[in-house]
Amino acid sequence: MIGIQDVMRGNEHCTLSEKNLKDRNITIAVEGNIGSGKTTLLKYFKQNPIVEVIEEPVKKWQNVGGENLLGLFYEDCMRWSYLFESYFLLTLMQVHKKPHTKPIKMIERSVYSGYYCFEHNLCVSGLMSQTEHSVHDHWFNWITEQEKPDLDLIVYLRTSPEKCMERIKMRNRNEETSVSMDLLNALHERHESWLIRKEHPLPAPVLVVDGNKTLDEMYRYYDTNCDSLLGISPPYQSVGVKVN
Repeated sequence: MIGIQDVMRGNEHCTLSEKNLKDRNITIAVEGNIGSGKTTLLKYFKQNPIVEVIEEPVKKWQNVGGENLLGLFYEDCMRWSYLFESYFLLTLMQVHKKPHTKPIKMIERSVYSGYYCFEHNLCVSGLMSQTEHSVHDHWFNWITEQEKPDLDLIVYLRTSPEKCMERIKMRNRNEETSVSMDLLNALHERHESWLIRKEHPLPAPVLVVDGNKTLDEMYRYYDTNCDSLLGISPPYQSVGVKVN
């Protein structure tokens, strides 16, 4: 039974009451570019006892029939884009449909960003054929209509492509060595198109967070705005950031 409680570091300022969460399951998608700060946010809330954090199923992508599909995708996007995006859709849908083990489920990206940001970018950039895009479009529309991967809140870490590249270089992940500024700029534009300009359907309210801050600044922000980031205190305007 959840009563009023203080949550462990770095969530000591996050007070959550039973009346806010009674009979509710909240699902939150953390969205943003490569290197936008999603991992930092997820690690912060992973210490919260009422939050289940589910990161992208990268290990599944790295072992598909013994092959590293993620690595193949980065090495030759045109060859592997359709297969990777199809598997991304499947594995993220499994995350969406996973039953809640805690009142709040926070997931890294969603099937919606996979389609509106990453898949669309592959098509626009010529790395996925129009025929492949059309087939993927039919799959996406059917599966989202039939399975209804609902969200209660989208947290958009709005981070400049330059800052994203800086962080990518610092963490030095093997699969990201081929990530270019052109790709980061393109993905930033796709996220802006979807989450800021609303050129594609939004499945939930959007909380826009400035992802360009330092690590200490981000932790202070999460401390101060915990309830809004967890979808507990709608309509989220109290956080002092733009809501769409």
